[in-house]
Amino acid sequence: MVEPTQSRTAPAPMPPGPPRRYVARLVLAGALIVTGLVLVLTIGITRDDPEPEPPQPEFVVPQLKPPPGATAPRPALAAPEDRPKASDEAALDAWSKRITRIIQVPARVLAAYGRAEMWMRSDRPGCKLSWVTLAGIGRVESQHGHFNGAEVGADGRLTKPIVGPVLDGSPGVQAVRDTDGGRLDGDATWDHAVGPMQFLPATWQRWAARANGDGNPADPQNIDDSALTAARYLCSGGADLSTPDGWWGAVLTYNQSVAYGQEVFSGADAYAAANPPA
Repeated sequence: MVEPTQSRTAPAPMPPGPPRRYVARLVLAGALIVTGLVLVLTIGITRDDPEPEPPQPEFVVPQLKPPPGATAPRPALAAPEDRPKASDEAALDAWSKRITRIIQVPARVLAAYGRAEMWMRSDRPGCKLSWVTLAGIGRVESQHGHFNGAEVGADGRLTKPIVGPVLDGSPGVQAVRDTDGGRLDGDATWDHAVGPMQFLPATWQRWAARANGDGNPADPQNIDDSALTAARYLCSGGADLSTPDGWWGAVLTYNQSVAYGQEVFSGADAYAAANPPA
């Protein structure tokens, strides 16, 4: 068998170029340049980005149990000085934003407590009510307006009403017949405490005040109105709340329970300790 003829042509010559070791060096240098650019860009981005703030530790209120009349909560950094009708909202806003970072009470709620102190400083200067007492009450009564999933809106009104348990004389509960036809609490048979500062309807009707002065009726589900009404009620007895007897007398009038007064004292004193006088 005759074998097929095979081509014996020589391979084409290689085009001239750099040696292989030189090409490898170029590739390595290019890789290093790209890596350097990535590092520079990454470092630049990292330097431009603000460092995240470390999480704030939870603000803790120590449980204190002083005997009634033994002492008053320590004095605290006052709410901003202001004119008679608490019109300096910018100062109040700046103050509340500074304090909220320390004690973790929402700034909008702090503004309501501070505004009420400022009102009383003008209307009842002898009362010497501090915002920390209002904050102590708000903490116990409604978690500063956040009980049961409620929130405080920018306008001060709660996103859902806070209404206390029915006061029907059940074991451990006072019996209070309806006093307002259910207008505030929705119950025409028995009364309930209402709002973030938990007022009985009859007490609300007597002491309520509209904080922003717009001419509308005071609203117990508004933190500004509720805090101002609480301040008016606490100062109604004419006592000096910077004294032990004056403070305890006012708070126990708000709720006739020593354990309650001690809870309010604990909150007020802790807030004051975190915000000492300037």
